[in-house]
Amino acid sequence: MKPVKVGLLGLGTVGCGTINVLVRNAEEISRRAGRDIQIITASARDIIRARQCDTGAMKLSADPFEVVNDPNVEIVLELIGGYEPARELVLQAIANGKHVITANKALIALHGNEIFKHAQQNGVMVAFEAAVAGGIPIIKAIREGLAGNTLQWLAGIINGTGNFILTEMRDKGRDFDEVLAEAQSLGYAEADPTFDVEGVDAAHKLTIMASIAFGIPLQFDKVYTEGITHITQDDIVYADELGYRIKHLGIARRTSLGIELRVHPTLIPRRRLIANVNGVMNAVLVKGDAVGPTLYYGAGAGADPTASAVVADLVDVVRVLTSDPENRVPHLAFQANAITDLPILPMEAVKTAYYLRLRAEDRPGVLADITRILGDSGISIEAIIQKEPADGATDVPIIFLTHKIFEKNMNEAIEQIEQLPGITAKVTRIRVETLK
Repeated sequence: MKPVKVGLLGLGTVGCGTINVLVRNAEEISRRAGRDIQIITASARDIIRARQCDTGAMKLSADPFEVVNDPNVEIVLELIGGYEPARELVLQAIANGKHVITANKALIALHGNEIFKHAQQNGVMVAFEAAVAGGIPIIKAIREGLAGNTLQWLAGIINGTGNFILTEMRDKGRDFDEVLAEAQSLGYAEADPTFDVEGVDAAHKLTIMASIAFGIPLQFDKVYTEGITHITQDDIVYADELGYRIKHLGIARRTSLGIELRVHPTLIPRRRLIANVNGVMNAVLVKGDAVGPTLYYGAGAGADPTASAVVADLVDVVRVLTSDPENRVPHLAFQANAITDLPILPMEAVKTAYYLRLRAEDRPGVLADITRILGDSGISIEAIIQKEPADGATDVPIIFLTHKIFEKNMNEAIEQIEQLPGITAKVTRIRVETLK
């Protein structure tokens, strides 16, 4: 049987990693796919630059449209990232009747509904395992391995840069800015780290996982997103005293009112397995009604881990090249006519517990005023830590751990607390999840 011919868009870290994995494991991949897989053409902005992969047998072009319009190409690998021209290239490949594999989470999160609609109309597949959590096969796990479950919630550490920063802050007592600078020097964070530290990258990935988990359209614009830039060394220490660790989580939960979609720093009990996922590693915890909680752990980025997911998608696509389009695994797990537009809850309607850190004047009556406001808002206190004032200081840190309450109630309480004359700084609020 003739080899399957592939066109590659992008010869960066993941592109070269994919070439190397295909070469290194060629025999094993062929045994699994049933046919040899051959990259015959590739595009890059600079086609003469030295690379960490062998492109000698490929036709190289600086124009990616040459690749997607090549009549000999059956599958297009989109590994250039970003919104445009990736979207235009993918849609052109689909219009040409070519299957597409992408590692582009931003593209799928924002334009996936459009892309999958065109793919269905043209009878081709769009595979995107590498778009979420690098080498962890989380898309296949949710879409296929857990297909017998009603999925109730998922929570994931799905950005390695943020996890590296929080781990270094906890383990070595370092400040946020110092660790971020090191993450940039190590290549974990971009020169502009906004997508990583503000939660945008995690929100892209959460959008995709939630759509597959609950059978809803991709709705990136409805994800509540909060970063980790306000987390201090004090918060790390106080959380530990309370028996928790701070992780930057993406959380999706099915409720009777709708779907929660949120990315934010979260206190989780340190005994939980996911609380002990450190450094640049990723992990996703998924709760199904039949199977219970399942944890998926591994490298969330890097050349070989991401290439592992890209090549796995290649094998899947090659296996079904000749199958009836109506009988393939649906892009978003559910049949296209069964996607339901369940409401996405605004953050104010989410119910969770909270960690609050305040700075208050060290005098009688201030703590009583704070607890009165919390009580009037229906907020029950689980624990309080009050520290001694530092030398020469007139205010002290006070830490509260609350029971679950609606975000709306907490917002109103914080606004009132910050107006008290005895409060000397804005309140730091971090949500708490037990992940039971």
